[in-house]
Amino acid sequence: MANDKIAKQKGSRKKAATDENSAANTGENSVADAAKSSAASVFDKSTNIAQNSAANSTTSASHARDKISKNRAAGENSCDECDCEARNSASGYDDSARSASGTNPAAHSSTQSAGNAKKSAINSTTNSMADSLTNSISNPAKSPSSKDHFSCSHEHSDNSAIHSHLHDEDLATHPHDQEENLAAYLHEYGVNSAASSHECDENSAISSHEHDKHCHDHKPHSHRAIIGFDEHGIPKVLVPAEASPHTHKGAQGNLFEHFHEAEFTADYMKAVLEYKKTFPTKQEVLEKTPDPAVREMMLRMEQIGVDTAFDRFDKQMPMCSYGLTGVCCKICNMGPCKITKKADRGTCGADADLIVSRNLLRQVAAGVAQHGAHARELLLSLKWAAQGKLDLPIIGEYKIINTAKAFGIPTEGRELKEVAIELADTLLTDLSQSSGEYKTITALAPKERQEVWRKLDILPISAYNEVFEAYHRTGVGTDGDWRSVMQHLLRCGLAFTFTGVVAANIATDALFGVGDRVTSKSNMGALKKGWVNIAVHGHLPTLVSLIVEIGNSKEYQDKARAIGAQGIAFYGVCCSGLSAMYRNWGVVPLSNAVTAELVIGTGALDLWVADVQDVYPAIMDVANCFQTKVVTTSSSARLPGAEHIGYDHHHSNIAETRNLARKILDRALQSHEKRKGLPVYIPPYEVEAEVGFSVEFVHKHYGGMEPLAHALKSGEILGIVNMVGCTNPKVPYERAIIDVAQTLIENNVLILTNGCASFPLMKLGFCQKSAYKKAGASLRAFLEKDELPPVWHVGECIDNTRSSGIFAGIAGVLGKNLYELPLAFTSPEWANEKGVDASLGFRLMGIDSYHCVEYQIHGSANVIHFFKEGTRRALGSVMHVDTDPVALALKMVSDMRLKRKALGWQ
Repeated sequence: MANDKIAKQKGSRKKAATDENSAANTGENSVADAAKSSAASVFDKSTNIAQNSAANSTTSASHARDKISKNRAAGENSCDECDCEARNSASGYDDSARSASGTNPAAHSSTQSAGNAKKSAINSTTNSMADSLTNSISNPAKSPSSKDHFSCSHEHSDNSAIHSHLHDEDLATHPHDQEENLAAYLHEYGVNSAASSHECDENSAISSHEHDKHCHDHKPHSHRAIIGFDEHGIPKVLVPAEASPHTHKGAQGNLFEHFHEAEFTADYMKAVLEYKKTFPTKQEVLEKTPDPAVREMMLRMEQIGVDTAFDRFDKQMPMCSYGLTGVCCKICNMGPCKITKKADRGTCGADADLIVSRNLLRQVAAGVAQHGAHARELLLSLKWAAQGKLDLPIIGEYKIINTAKAFGIPTEGRELKEVAIELADTLLTDLSQSSGEYKTITALAPKERQEVWRKLDILPISAYNEVFEAYHRTGVGTDGDWRSVMQHLLRCGLAFTFTGVVAANIATDALFGVGDRVTSKSNMGALKKGWVNIAVHGHLPTLVSLIVEIGNSKEYQDKARAIGAQGIAFYGVCCSGLSAMYRNWGVVPLSNAVTAELVIGTGALDLWVADVQDVYPAIMDVANCFQTKVVTTSSSARLPGAEHIGYDHHHSNIAETRNLARKILDRALQSHEKRKGLPVYIPPYEVEAEVGFSVEFVHKHYGGMEPLAHALKSGEILGIVNMVGCTNPKVPYERAIIDVAQTLIENNVLILTNGCASFPLMKLGFCQKSAYKKAGASLRAFLEKDELPPVWHVGECIDNTRSSGIFAGIAGVLGKNLYELPLAFTSPEWANEKGVDASLGFRLMGIDSYHCVEYQIHGSANVIHFFKEGTRRALGSVMHVDTDPVALALKMVSDMRLKRKALGWQ
């Protein structure tokens, strides 16, 4: 009986496959002609790829075999997965070379895809599963729309007269034109409008075959998406999978959904192999990096035999394609599992959509935790300073009072310390509560955005809760729906924005003041020989502020002179330098994280004070070479071989902060004495930069937001961009940032910058007063009146808040929503988990984001589409990636012009 059933199933599969092959290869000419005429612009490239698949795959097989042979001949010890990938490529594409016999599934699928791609252009009927993402969603949304077609969702049964239809209508681009919920929205981008998905029963008139008392319709759909790559090597969905998800009815009458991954896997792997070719070698970095100081120090480190991040990146080649595409799952001990041509599910049954979305959510949750920990220390510092437990003055009275009023916290007749404690407690509640209203969002977010987020059901409970929930739902056997996972990703994005960024910024400004516009030196040429040189590296300013304050005191300057030094000087790496420089602490910003090793390699540093985040463990190797003393100050961030002088896990020694600072300064003096006579090499490159721009500066300088807003409306300023992000060895170091910036300002776009991306802009002179001469004519005229640079430096990474505050102020003056205005966010070279959150935070505000480095999501067509284009209708924003920085910048300019046109502006 069982054997008969198996034989029957095999026969059914064979018959269905034969039917599909026939339909794909012989289709009617009239259908093909109609497809060509109605969708030529959409399918030209994808059809060409499908038609040439067999020929290309033969070449790919040859390249793959050559690669294996070369690796073996060179004795290269690449990772098993990458080697396995090459072997799979060779064997898989050998199969397609045999496709002339008609037996090869890859070639068959390529031909079938071309035929089905054409058919889908005229076949607008779709049977969309409208299953909700959560049971709480009660009002189903309209189906996805397009001006070129409408889609229908049909339910058919021979035993009933039920026929339901959903017709698309033209929709506006902003998220308020339709009453919709996230379930229907996510469903739209999981089930493409060209797809067909059918509920079947055993008596259905459509072509079907049996699977253990359920049916599976083959006739109206294919199992292939066409994935290609553009001229920059970026994977791209050219034709969405027709009927990727489709349903089965089981023995109990329950519907379940699945789709087939094998062919998509073959395509995205080819695309990712091309993307990897864009990664630069160390030699290419030397040739293309725009900073001569970096180039000189790279060569010096090579001469003395010290590895840097660029050497280690070279040694990581070839990177694992499965990791790059996000389809490697290591969540449980049944794995690790990866999605391949032969295995479209993990051991637990997780498909590529689920694996990719879970990995992405865990990245985002990590980013929330990182900035959340930053916010926690600052909020506790504010509270403890107000309570007298921390010997630190509260400078930002203006910030405390204004923010308290926004939260509805009484201020009249109360001491500043009392208001500060209540404000800190309110923000700490949003950080850690288990239920309740997220008050920071209610108090500070635009009302239009709050309504969008409420309708999408993505309002968070607290930062702690959303991180906790992210790891809960992505654990083995918990949330199995990629749509649900992506919905929670949006919640995490809001928690990151309003606690990790906004709350951290409030606490910093409350404790240390907003600061003001000042002139600062930058780059390695600012290092001084003969001084006790101390670098502060990280993100936490509480202890750093006292190290700098006490170090600049007469007492410690005299101590330095007493040992033969000219004094004590302070330098900043990453955000510790940026938060200090515009508050007149006398800290000179030198570099971001990737080139911290080069700074130590000058031999000029006596002490390196490291707290949290973006402190690479490799700095210890370089520090040991140059006898630079390294001190860690956070229990969260230890380094092997470094001395720890800082807070314990419970911050029980917070009252000892001044003593800790003095102890650290004493270590610097001791280190300087020990290091006397060691060689020092300082590249002779130094530049001045204007820093400290903010909402407060704009009001002080212009008397309000009106002049800036009117310059934007009139066209003097084409648009405004917030440029941030770390740097990444996947692109020539800092080259993309400079190329994007140069192209933007030449096209009259004003740039606001903060965080690690701001270092090259300072070092290469874009923040100098005279830099307005680099700008286009209208922007130059606007800036020249006040001798302002075309790039406004607003601070450290959490000072995204300052940029968004300027954006919001302009929107308020003009009476527009953020998503309507020619505004943008870009992190050209982003590298770490926080970078995912930062761009997501701006997209949640309705502002498009632009990047030169890809996210690790290309194993899932659904997640790609959702993350890049799919949020347009729900949030009013999208994400763009292009490895060509000039092309990326021109895309921003083009998009800004479109927004201006929609507003009726010049």
